[in-house]
Amino acid sequence: MNAEDFPTPDVEVESIEPEALKDRIDAGEDVTLLDARMESDYEEWRIDGENVTSINIPYFEFLEDDLDEDVLEQIPEDREVTVLCAKGGASEYVAGTLAERGYDVNHLEDGMNGWASIYEAVEVTDYDGAGTLLQYQRPSSGCLGYLVYDDGEAAIVDPLRAFTDRYLEDAEELGVELKYAIDTHIHADHISGVRNLDEEGVEGVIPEAAVDRGVTYADELTTAEDGDTFEVGDATIETVYTPGHTTGMTSYLIDDSLLATGDGLFIESVARPDLEEGDEGAPDAARMLYESLQERVLTLPDDTLIGGAHFSDAAEPAEDGTYTAPIGDLVEEMDALTMDEDDFVELILSDMPPRPANYEDIIATNLGQNAVDDDEAFTLELGPNNCAASQESLAGD
Repeated sequence: MNAEDFPTPDVEVESIEPEALKDRIDAGEDVTLLDARMESDYEEWRIDGENVTSINIPYFEFLEDDLDEDVLEQIPEDREVTVLCAKGGASEYVAGTLAERGYDVNHLEDGMNGWASIYEAVEVTDYDGAGTLLQYQRPSSGCLGYLVYDDGEAAIVDPLRAFTDRYLEDAEELGVELKYAIDTHIHADHISGVRNLDEEGVEGVIPEAAVDRGVTYADELTTAEDGDTFEVGDATIETVYTPGHTTGMTSYLIDDSLLATGDGLFIESVARPDLEEGDEGAPDAARMLYESLQERVLTLPDDTLIGGAHFSDAAEPAEDGTYTAPIGDLVEEMDALTMDEDDFVELILSDMPPRPANYEDIIATNLGQNAVDDDEAFTLELGPNNCAASQESLAGD
């Protein structure tokens, strides 16, 4: 049933914008959500939090004139309830149905699509390189990106296609020219924005090591090899080849202060090794990852910040609100980083979550083998990223 097919409620129903809902959750307010999507969609991806109570009752349960009392008994009467769905149509109808029965309700504007449109920029205050470093955060999927700017120039690492205009607008507002758009690897959970930004006059950069996976547009962009550097004002971005998550996985050391690790290392876990060659190739990829971590990442100074391309619900942000941490702290907190190779491989193959939704179509799109419009691209990447090797945090283990 499409959103436009739901009748308009007979009572006025207030809506809440996604950003306002997130502000309430971040502020520690107790929030009760009634998720009216199908159970399978709810189980795959939903809004969670320590102060969030989430109830799943599919919208079709509310289509009958005589609602089942068992349905109504699941909905609290002593607090405000925010109803949500995929796009906002079903939730408005469900909220209206409940309002008619005296419940204190509102509904989430644009549903989970609206939630997926939240994109926040937070300054990495512990960054001590030249210029300023921002971390972009997409809470719906845990995607992270990095904007470094100095002396009128800027570069974005791991941009998302859905926010192409946002990067350009932010650069204009900051009074800088967006010079580079850089990818760490061929992503499996979101559509890259590098090519779109390149079309807008930004120099697109992809790892040279990723080209052999079947990239169709490599000749149109700049390719980065291990040791290559990119200058942004007085800041230098150095290319550091760190295969494992994929054969082309490449990190970028931003002015010797933060290593943007893509999906190689996160603040709560390490990369999963099965998205390129599947289960059969995962053990060899895991050994490659171990070597990259031990020889290319953990050899950096202990105060070098790690900033991955994703965070999970298990990640604890730093005091500045960014998902970054010094290498030395991660080594102390994550046993996986001090294990021998065999134990490391066994650990990361033991508890991998389901692969990201639509990951094969997303990879094909990012390789340039599959063309999708903006709406299709946005829909493909909805849901959790699932790019870490573990379902729970490995930090503090």
